[in-house]
Amino acid sequence: MTPIKDTNILVIGGTSGIGYGVAKRCLVEGANVHIASSNVSRVSESIDSLKQLFPDAHVTGHVCDLGGQDVEKRLEKLLTTVRPLDHLVFTAGDNLSIKSLKDIDLDTIHRAGHVRFFVPLLLGKLAPRFLRPGFRSSFTLTTGSLSEKPLPNWSLVAGYATGLHGMTRSMALDLKPLRVNLVSPGAVETPLWGPNGVPTGTEKFTTLGKVGTIDEVAEAYVYFMKDTNATGSIISTNGGALLL
Repeated sequence: MTPIKDTNILVIGGTSGIGYGVAKRCLVEGANVHIASSNVSRVSESIDSLKQLFPDAHVTGHVCDLGGQDVEKRLEKLLTTVRPLDHLVFTAGDNLSIKSLKDIDLDTIHRAGHVRFFVPLLLGKLAPRFLRPGFRSSFTLTTGSLSEKPLPNWSLVAGYATGLHGMTRSMALDLKPLRVNLVSPGAVETPLWGPNGVPTGTEKFTTLGKVGTIDEVAEAYVYFMKDTNATGSIISTNGGALLL
């Protein structure tokens, strides 16, 4: 497969969790990596951490607030700063809106989709201007196993998560020959779970008796960068949770 050494990669959401794992794995492969987050201190801390791990690597951090109605202008400014790009990865997320249908309203619906659905769609609009043309370049989005296995009281989040499957396939047509793919992780040990980590017993809902690690899931994103024959495709990495 095509190596990613010396390619330019932007990971939006790259200061923690899966995004940080993707950035780290890309640096191992010898890529030039840019990470972006809305949290200034987290960007600084993550860059310091990556530079300690890879003293000779080219890695830069950028602050980009994904909230607000002017998010498209902010994304455009970020992409202008790091262009030209070979690969764009979106792993950013916010607190999940886990509410029953009786408790939601239109504002809740809009807020739940802003970062996880609306922003990736805007990135798809902007991508052709900032990614190198051709099938060697890629845009990889992120959903979750909830998009493939429904749960009670998750209708709001699941709607957007499942919608990313359709967005990915259609965007792969709209942006061709740029490649667009989707990673769908199950439960993964990330900071999003809070200080107590993954709830005890979560591993019982997998066939492997374990939850995923950041390093395991990060490999899926690197694979999509390397496989120049993959577009409109989905990698589901969930420990067999969908089988139960």
